[in-house]
Amino acid sequence: MTAPRSSGPALAVVGATGAVGSVLLQILSQRADVWGDIRLIASARSAGRVLAVRGEETEVIALTEDAFDGFGKGDIVLFLTPAEVSARWAPVVTARGAVVVDQSAAFREDPEVPLVVPEVNGHAVRIRPRGIVAGPDCVTAAMIATLGALHAEYGLADLAVSSYQAASAAGRAGSETLRRQLSLVAGSTLGEQTGDVRRAVGEDTGPFAAPLALNVVPWSGELREGGWSSHELAVRAETRRILGLESLPIAVTCVQVPVVTGHSLTVRARFEREVDAGHAREILEAAPGVVLVDDPEAGEFPTPADAAGTDPAWVGRVRGSLDDSRSLEFFVCADNLRKGAALNATQISELIAGEFA
Repeated sequence: MTAPRSSGPALAVVGATGAVGSVLLQILSQRADVWGDIRLIASARSAGRVLAVRGEETEVIALTEDAFDGFGKGDIVLFLTPAEVSARWAPVVTARGAVVVDQSAAFREDPEVPLVVPEVNGHAVRIRPRGIVAGPDCVTAAMIATLGALHAEYGLADLAVSSYQAASAAGRAGSETLRRQLSLVAGSTLGEQTGDVRRAVGEDTGPFAAPLALNVVPWSGELREGGWSSHELAVRAETRRILGLESLPIAVTCVQVPVVTGHSLTVRARFEREVDAGHAREILEAAPGVVLVDDPEAGEFPTPADAAGTDPAWVGRVRGSLDDSRSLEFFVCADNLRKGAALNATQISELIAGEFA
């Protein structure tokens, strides 16, 4: 192991060996280095692994109270873990005076924990009564920068979205399940008869409610009252919190699609006043964290395959509604592991680090 650096706040990454953790370590090596010591933490079964960060070999240590020794005021611990892990360990960190940045759902609905996307409400990181800042779900993160920019100009009044979610949102298990299923159906004529895909894939559909290869699955999360899924309700609640619109009408349908990386959404946004599609394109083109690709005549529009591995949200198919001059419709996609999780968490951490510079 290399000796700790003396300048800059210390950063701990809990969940460093997971799918999002792997992307985050890449990002830390690509962005301006504001950190002193970077500590990598994971479950006991991953302890002892050696990972590269900032061009240095760093050993992963097990998640115990001792893992946070030396962390205090001005230091940051970033959780890329399931909600139950974050809920258990975040108070341990904040009791030492360090700040927690959490990417799980554990604190997203807590009124004393700001829910932050830096391009939209980065100022909110400064008010954190519990010493915790949360990042949103990767679906919310994919679209919120576009909505934030348009809301600032026109005033958002109503929202309807459908998501097309990549398998990697379910972690390595999701990606591996999709790749395994694709290998089982490749080169076949499956998909033409009822049940043939299910028979080929078998009973093990991994983290998905139905086979994903040659299919789409209109479900993500757990069942809630009224037939809604927990994931749909989360996107609704998070969008309201980030935009500061507590009573915004929102309809969400979450759909899993056979894409490895990159969430996409169709968006129909209604505003308080009439929208000009040309001006809306100008707003989106200038919005931080957004890239406009919108020339259907030339076959230019965003796809998740193009967004994978990139930082921004890619938006296109921007058009005024045919039935309502106050409504705008568009398509947006973003890398769910990068923009949807790792990059957002890194940006939040950098904002907090700037307070102690």
